Amino acid sequence: MDTQPWLAVTNGQALRFFFEHLRDVSELDDAPESEVLYNASVLAHFATTSTASLEFPGTPTSLAAVFNLYVLDRSQHTDPAIMEAAGSQCLLLTGFFGAQCADRHNVDWYGTLGAGFYGQAARHNSDHTRAAMMRTMAARFAFWRRQQARLAKELHDLPRLLKLAG
Repeated sequence: MDTQPWLAVTNGQALRFFFEHLRDVSELDDAPESEVLYNASVLAHFATTSTASLEFPGTPTSLAAVFNLYVLDRSQHTDPAIMEAAGSQCLLLTGFFGAQCADRHNVDWYGTLGAGFYGQAARHNSDHTRAAMMRTMAARFAFWRRQQARLAKELHDLPRLLKLAG
């Protein structure tokens, strides 16, 4: 039996999936489409990137790994791409996976770190459009954490898409 069409997901499919579902759970008045798209792209990237991938940024394994990589080593804090990666990893782990991380970590503190990382990415970015999005993500980090947490809960509560063979 060929399972490839059922199990393979392209980046575009993942982006579309997260965009549609995130848009559905987001508070409509407070969720501009550009922000929904950015957050969907973060979720899609990490959903299609292995924790063992050499692609940057790789999917983080834990908030402890984020701490070790971005807090203990401050040598790259003027690199906007690295600061955006740090912010997006904090967003993923404190938002979408916040409920799972809350027993082991202070997710609100990591949320503050994530917002700060996005702020750093904005300050050091020469692309004005990208810098504006980074400023927005820094300012609305808590909002997007809540939206990603709502999405995770909704997806958890959905019936399974793949049926177990019986």
